[in-house]
Amino acid sequence: MRTLPPAPALAGTALAFTSMYLAAGALTPLLVVYRDRWHFAPSLLTVAFAVYAVGFLVAALVLGSLSDHLGRRPVLLGALAVQLASDLMFLFAPDVGWVIAGRIVQGVASGAATAAFTAALVEHAPAGRERLGPVLGSVGLTGGLAVGSLLAGLAIQLTPSADTIVFVTLSVLTVVGGLAVAASPETVRRGPGALRSMIPRVAVPPTARPEFLAAAPVVAAVWMLAGLSGGLAPSMVHSVFHLDSGLLDGLAGFIAPAVSVVVGLSFTRVHPRTAVTLGIYAAALGAVGIVGGAWAGSLGAMFAGQAIAGVGFGAAFTAALGLIIPLAPDRQRAAVVAGIYVVSYLGLGLPVVAAGRLTDAVGVVPTVGWYGAVVVALSLLSLGAQRRLTHRGPRRDAADAAGPRRLSRT
Repeated sequence: MRTLPPAPALAGTALAFTSMYLAAGALTPLLVVYRDRWHFAPSLLTVAFAVYAVGFLVAALVLGSLSDHLGRRPVLLGALAVQLASDLMFLFAPDVGWVIAGRIVQGVASGAATAAFTAALVEHAPAGRERLGPVLGSVGLTGGLAVGSLLAGLAIQLTPSADTIVFVTLSVLTVVGGLAVAASPETVRRGPGALRSMIPRVAVPPTARPEFLAAAPVVAAVWMLAGLSGGLAPSMVHSVFHLDSGLLDGLAGFIAPAVSVVVGLSFTRVHPRTAVTLGIYAAALGAVGIVGGAWAGSLGAMFAGQAIAGVGFGAAFTAALGLIIPLAPDRQRAAVVAGIYVVSYLGLGLPVVAAGRLTDAVGVVPTVGWYGAVVVALSLLSLGAQRRLTHRGPRRDAADAAGPRRLSRT
């Protein structure tokens, strides 16, 4: 069987990867449509958003390393088949229960495939353009979430059959992406250890532990803000600002991830410590802006807060990875990455579900206020930890330098 050359293989793999996150982003404004259609409680809307994180996390921990042993194509094709099943579940959903189940299936597909897709994009990059793979992976993930939300919002604005149009289109993209993956060359030789790789491993070695503990609060904070933008902000357009606009719903889910893409790509040459500190300030300021917009009834202020929160995500999360991962031994890096994503997806899912419950009891605006306060508190906690690491660094370096001198005199 003839296979695609590197450039088309890279483009086809990137299309398949992006289609998964376009689908995840499209649910952001469509959940508001489903709530209006089936009249379920706001807490169920946040559950339908957050269960994606459960499916993703379980699949990533169990299946994330499987492609290293079975090869990239079998894992990617299997995940795309699961993704297609979730698209069809949304397309034919008769009630919110199907949507919740579809979100879990969607999360499983993304969790199983994200590591394999990221590796495949690097491996398909043409010689001399190796950095193109990670860039396409970053843009495909976060950019897919943003564009999926915006295009779904536009479809809601222009047609009464938005969910049908969206999921038929996404199903076609998934099939086309699957054909491209099937026609791409395999980049990994099948080897032993597949079953062993499915045992979840989450560990942070002592060498990386101080950086991990210092970054964990802001990692949770920026993913909480991502959950706020995807799980609560679109419904706030209706419940807080009293605007009936699918386009604004989509824009509420678009702004933060779109800004984070730009910032993440722009900050590649900024020192990680500087970037994570800037991200901490931006996360706290973005939370204050979102809360202020909700209390003042200003949609523009909320959107500005979301944009600043996107700066926080793009700067802090990428920088945290850069600070933590190099400190882990090669054989423990996958377990460290798993630990980071456990913190991330717990921050994405659990607070949004709690906020949905609280919304039923006290209302949207007070809930957003408490949510923002937790984000600010986590940001300040991480800021203090980062400063302690910065102040300890020169003394530790001096001690390391003094050690050999003392040994040389004995």
